Amino acid sequence: MRRRQHAGHQLHDAETGEVYIPLSKLPQSAAPFEIYNSPLSETSVLGFEYGFSIAAPDELVLWEAQYGDFANVAMPIVDQFISAGRSKWRQESGIVLLLPHGYEGQGPEHSSARLERYLQLCAEDNLTVAYPSNPAQYFHILRRQAMRKNKRPLILMQPKSLLRLPAAASSIEELAHGMFKPVIDDPRFANGGNRDEVKRLVFCTGKLYYDLVAEERPSNVAILRVEELYPWPQEVGDIVDRYANVDEVVWAQEEPKNMGSWTYVQPRLRASVGTVVTLRYVGRPERASPAEGYQKSHVEEQQRIVREVLTVAPSGRRRATASK
Repeated sequence: MRRRQHAGHQLHDAETGEVYIPLSKLPQSAAPFEIYNSPLSETSVLGFEYGFSIAAPDELVLWEAQYGDFANVAMPIVDQFISAGRSKWRQESGIVLLLPHGYEGQGPEHSSARLERYLQLCAEDNLTVAYPSNPAQYFHILRRQAMRKNKRPLILMQPKSLLRLPAAASSIEELAHGMFKPVIDDPRFANGGNRDEVKRLVFCTGKLYYDLVAEERPSNVAILRVEELYPWPQEVGDIVDRYANVDEVVWAQEEPKNMGSWTYVQPRLRASVGTVVTLRYVGRPERASPAEGYQKSHVEEQQRIVREVLTVAPSGRRRATASK
């Protein structure tokens, strides 16, 4: 356990150095209570889990970080084994990394699992990186991971706020009979809305989607979720071609511009939408720190991003069908 979780359980006399443990002095106590401050090593734990996934390929092995940044100390295992083990030693692992990631007003480190690092490691079909936005998507990608024959490590971004968000719920029908969707079209238009009215296509991932759809938005804006980032889904281009009159495609994210998905997404999204349509970024500017760390500043930035995504300037320009 982390030392800070036992704060106050063990007291040290500043003058004599004597240790006093209040819980061990309770009159009704029947057993000793002792505290040992052992080192916390994500490196060793993730190394063990990776090795177990190699030795037991039929098992679904999941390693969860309490916060996304807890994986920072384990990055040598990710760099040396999880991302490159198949290329270097032909070791196939189906290990799953569950990394809480989402800008919820917490400190800089707890806000970010450093999604950009994992996307930078992606090549030669070595990983799967996904950001499921509801329980059904999470269930189906885990089921797919358990059943796949050619094992690949799976990296999942999982904001803690979605665990208690009513809008992020899934129906029994979606859980029982659905399947994982690498891209989710805007429900307003996928269920019969007029796609010809849409002028702006907004692509985003995970938690930000719910921030966007919680606000009133114009009928000429469609919001789509990219649930699987690597491998980059062909479905992106297929869905774009359904919106014939789009002037602009936006990639929206919570993370600063030099973090998150943008650097990875930009050339792939450009290839998917073609060269006729304007492609632009909406999110935080480039920064050294992953997040503000101040609740007020965080809320102001989130609101600015949402406003910018949903505000469409008048335009009479139309586009030809984009080539992928």
